[in-house]
Amino acid sequence: MMNRTRIALALAASAAMLAVASCGSGSDPLVSDGATKTASSGTIVVGSANFPENALLAEIYAGALSAKGVTVEKKLNIGSRETYIPALQDGSIDLIPEYTGVLSQYFNKDAKATDADGVYAELKAAVPATLTVLDKSAAEDKDAVVVTKETADKYGLKTIADLQPIAKDLTLGGPPEWKTRPTGVPGLKKVYNLEFKTFRPLDAGGPLSVQALKNGQVDAVNLFTTDPSIAANGFVILDDPKSLFAAQNVVPLITKSKVNDTISAALNAISAKLDTATLGALVKEVVIDKKDPAAVAKEFLTSNGLG
Repeated sequence: MMNRTRIALALAASAAMLAVASCGSGSDPLVSDGATKTASSGTIVVGSANFPENALLAEIYAGALSAKGVTVEKKLNIGSRETYIPALQDGSIDLIPEYTGVLSQYFNKDAKATDADGVYAELKAAVPATLTVLDKSAAEDKDAVVVTKETADKYGLKTIADLQPIAKDLTLGGPPEWKTRPTGVPGLKKVYNLEFKTFRPLDAGGPLSVQALKNGQVDAVNLFTTDPSIAANGFVILDDPKSLFAAQNVVPLITKSKVNDTISAALNAISAKLDTATLGALVKEVVIDKKDPAAVAKEFLTSNGLG
């Protein structure tokens, strides 16, 4: 009887686990039935990182491709580069907006260039054989170390280097991956000899980071230079005289086998129209004005004859 009871309980538990897995598979954009989910050959799956600007750029890419008759699926807000690059490589997604400098450093730990053309050349040489980058845009969005005006005034801060005497007493905030990225905590130590008292994991240039800086939970934080919250809150971007943050031009990263003339033309046309001022204005509409990213993307495409 005891054995029967145990067997019955085990079968029930297995059934419950299968039911949960079945229910959960639909909510995971990358995994289905325990296997990687890949799109059909005629479909482009557009992904994005987990911050508003990147999701907006993905909407722009998706809209432009759809306007050219390409079948598109969207899997937005996947996570950090450490999550979505493997998704590109295993076929879960096909296309994602990227940034030249950090992407080059991701694929080549010895990347040296800091200017836009040099970074792009290094990136093209470093991208794995199954992937490729198309034309880079003039639009640039760099990582930045940001402080409040009060903190900048108190310590006379103008550059990241100015933090050196006081970093040991300060808390730095940023996305969790900044703890190990060469452009994060290790880079600040290597390039500027900064050792902060504490690193507080927050989000990738999102509301948690902004709020933590505003309420004093952190003294300095990683935000993106196109973030409209910087101007809205009077934050101060510290200059980067040693070029820890290389050029970061927006660029489409795509599975090479999915590229054809139609897709290249559509995505390169976006890059030709996108500059930093335009990107900043579009991000403001999403972050500050709370407009729907898909609607903002559609308006941009329509006004530029791309959608």
